[in-house]
Amino acid sequence: MNKQNNNSAQGPQTANRAVSRGAAIRASKRNNEMANKLANEYLDASSTKIERRANAIDDSPRLKIIGLGGMDGGGSKNMILIEYKNDAIVIDAGNDLGVDLPGINYGIADTTYLESIKNKLRGYVITHGHLDHIGGLPHIVPNIPAPIYGSKFTIGRVEEIFQNFGLPMPEGFELRTITMNEHTHERLKLGEFFIELVGITHSIPGSTCVVVDTPVGRIVNTGDFRLDPQPLDHEKTDTERLIQLGNEGVLVLLSESTTTERPGRTPSESTIAPSFVKILDDAPGRVFVAIFSTNINRIQMIIDAAVHHGRKIVLDGRSMMSTLEMAVRHGFVKVPKGTFVPISSVNNLPDDKVVIICTGGQGEPSAALVRMSTGDHRNVKMKPQDTVVLSSTPIPYSGNDSNIRSMVDDLLRKQVHVYRHETREVDNCGPLHVSGHASAEEYKDMINMLKPKFFVPIYGDFTAKKYHIELAVEEGIPRKNTINADNGEVLAFTKDKMESLGQVPHGTILVDQTGAIVSNVVIKDRIMMSQDGLVAVVLTVDRKTGQNLTSPDIISRGFIYMRDNEELMSDLRVELKRAVNQRFKRIDLDRFKQEIKDHVTHFLYDRTQRSPIVIPVINVIGGKPGQAETKKTDEDLKKDADFQARRFAQMRAQLLGQDARVD
Repeated sequence: MNKQNNNSAQGPQTANRAVSRGAAIRASKRNNEMANKLANEYLDASSTKIERRANAIDDSPRLKIIGLGGMDGGGSKNMILIEYKNDAIVIDAGNDLGVDLPGINYGIADTTYLESIKNKLRGYVITHGHLDHIGGLPHIVPNIPAPIYGSKFTIGRVEEIFQNFGLPMPEGFELRTITMNEHTHERLKLGEFFIELVGITHSIPGSTCVVVDTPVGRIVNTGDFRLDPQPLDHEKTDTERLIQLGNEGVLVLLSESTTTERPGRTPSESTIAPSFVKILDDAPGRVFVAIFSTNINRIQMIIDAAVHHGRKIVLDGRSMMSTLEMAVRHGFVKVPKGTFVPISSVNNLPDDKVVIICTGGQGEPSAALVRMSTGDHRNVKMKPQDTVVLSSTPIPYSGNDSNIRSMVDDLLRKQVHVYRHETREVDNCGPLHVSGHASAEEYKDMINMLKPKFFVPIYGDFTAKKYHIELAVEEGIPRKNTINADNGEVLAFTKDKMESLGQVPHGTILVDQTGAIVSNVVIKDRIMMSQDGLVAVVLTVDRKTGQNLTSPDIISRGFIYMRDNEELMSDLRVELKRAVNQRFKRIDLDRFKQEIKDHVTHFLYDRTQRSPIVIPVINVIGGKPGQAETKKTDEDLKKDADFQARRFAQMRAQLLGQDARVD
């Protein structure tokens, strides 16, 4: 049996031939390069080579705009820096939830350059409360403190994520937030800048354009937007003020570019209200609605429909409850008394008298609806009479499609009726979702209202921004006055000229599920382990004789199952003993470790055609070279052996119980 399993580990191509040592080492290097390539997509500034570095401190009287994030990857970790002489402000500081790396929760923009000018920073101005615009604040602001400015709802969201962040803040840090009124055109002075917020429609309340008046000229950052003519909260885009700003003169328009490739106009949020009413009319049992927790207007729509049908409402999902509590407290959501009931009571109510609003519309593994679909939810078990409504579509560039599909499969296996926006015609229902972003004609409207001299598309990938530039040129902006800038690129403006000055350090800082920063080196190791696993070899060598004192200890994680490959492990031990006898006494310890690593890599690749991470652990017994050796008694030798046995046991347990690291 062992022989058969060993051959299986070897593979059909290697059973009868050996490979050269060089081929094995090259294979290991290829694996390392592949891991580096994946990890390097998220390099921080310390490891980023800047081809043409801009002067970090430049006090020339030019207005500088730098996209530290949001200029690629579909508009994530959005962060725009505006700098003039001795003053600077930051617009947005978001995270990137689309990072697909082992153990990583999200990424944030690298702030190396911001730290170099932190004495200039006068404040963070936030366009709206989505995480791709505020999710980086708990990491960035405590280290580079400055007041945070935004609308009432946005500031509520900022305070919420700080409260829910979970990690201790630095000693002496105090969060400073300032609420601005986007309807009264309030202007605040921050150093050389005057800032103003202008109300705009999006998929979250309190969304704003940020207007920055500078000594060189006016900058307008649109934030995320759509031009909804009939928003449910009746808070329309303040087009009158935008037109007025355009007539007064706009030097630079920074316009979000998420969906520039979509023709026409985005439908109004109000168009989906009848769909929910009809679904509740027809549903025989409980109704589950999966929705973004920040889509407050739509949640209000669902609450109104549930109340109309005499149904109680259950909330499920941490973010859902946290955000809605804040929204109710600040008056953004109106709920009749007694409408909400705790989830623990859901099984005590008639099925046709319940609506459950929950997270999970993107198929997130730990979200409420996903746990319900797999049967892992503590309080709710799905029934054949249940109805599930997915009031969202997959987030662009997120890769959530497969997760959503898997969740829908699980629900349909349980005979649950599922309504999706993508299949609404087949499901015989109306629209269930509208985008929070503009379509092509609305992007044109924004350009025509503001009439900027220079146009810089932001918050999108290169392709989306390229389409946006074409729209701007079509509307009369000279092509020479547009630029498709990269993250870190320094754009300098005078009243009549725009130029690129090079790049400042930029990149992505990776954050794990605990909120801790994870280095790219660790990520590379995790990727390599996920590909071919890890093999650790523990050798105990007598310094004086160069002989093995114990049989080599071999630990395999993610490579092979050792019990099914005993012959391979036995052969490896023989090779290790031979390598120690041949090499130990004639080379220094560091070189010896490297040669053992290369030898094991060669051996395993020869036998398996795989290149796991190899970690050699060399324990040398005896005095240092040149030291007089003291003859040990039998009792001393026994004590040494017992000590080493305990030490090796601890080492082995440690290797098996933690993530491996390669220094």
